[in-house]
This record gives sequence, C-alpha cells and structure tokens, in this order.
Amino acid sequence: MKRLTITAMTSALIATFAVTTAQAQQPMVMQPYVGADAMFWEIDPDTGSSRDSVGLRLNGGIQFNDYFAVETHLGTGGSDGPADLKSLAGIYAKGILPISQEFRIFGLLGGTEVDFDVGDDSDVSYGAGAEFDVAPNLAVGADYMRYLDTSEATFDAASLGVRYRF
Repeated sequence: MKRLTITAMTSALIATFAVTTAQAQQPMVMQPYVGADAMFWEIDPDTGSSRDSVGLRLNGGIQFNDYFAVETHLGTGGSDGPADLKSLAGIYAKGILPISQEFRIFGLLGGTEVDFDVGDDSDVSYGAGAEFDVAPNLAVGADYMRYLDTSEATFDAASLGVRYRF
C-alpha cells in the first residue's frame, strides 16, 4: 500500500508541473496558504461496526493560479473504542472552480497514509469542498474526503475550518 501512496503523490506532483506548464500564458502567482479544520471522521470496517469521532486537521498548500493548487493534510485525534486516530498525512492535486470572486468549489485527488492504534494503511484519496472569503486573506471552508477505501475498511471525513492566504 505504501507504494500506492508514493505513486499517487508522484502523480499529483507531475500533474502540478503539467498544469502549470500548460497555463504558462497566464501570469503565475503562487500563493501559499495554511488552514485548520475540525475533522469529523468515520471508519467503517468490512467486519464489525463503524466508529466515528472528531479530530484536528491542519492543511497547507500553494495555489498556482485560479484553477489549480497542491495541498497537504496532516490530521490527528479522536477516539471511539478501539479506533484511535494517531495520524493522517497526505498530498493532493486540487482543481478549483471559481463561482464568484469570493466563492470557490474544488476537488482533491492524491494519496493518504492513515495510522490507527490497530494498524496503518494508505490509499488513493479523493474529495470535494467549497470555500468562501470572509476577508481579503481569510476564507471559511468545508470538504468531504474519502481517505481510504480498502478491502478492510473505508475511512471518510467531513471537515469545517478556516484558511489563511499569504
């Protein structure tokens, strides 16, 4: 599974270079950003009952233009019985669709490594969300991610938080 995550991360980086090269006619304004979210997660094993809890997710990235960014997620926290989320780490290509000057929807595709008390796993991850600017450099956002979808379990999270653009 770790090779799958490395492959997904490499693919996200290659996509970054391909999109930025294809958009060379547009002025490139790389804008870094950071954020923090409440992460409402659920793990649903193929055998047994599902578990859910709330953790913390930090994210950051670089937006290359109005339509593309590369983003990382680091998360931890939350416990429900035997399911204790120790860590979550991933990197994603982020496609952005501006709806207005203040409102954007986006999709994420990449790879994630998730570590629970009972073991760790990695997989291709995907999700979608939206952001709304509340100030020139500050946005609130929400997203839903499928971090793992393996033969043993699925791991999903809905997040709500803030982003600061430098």
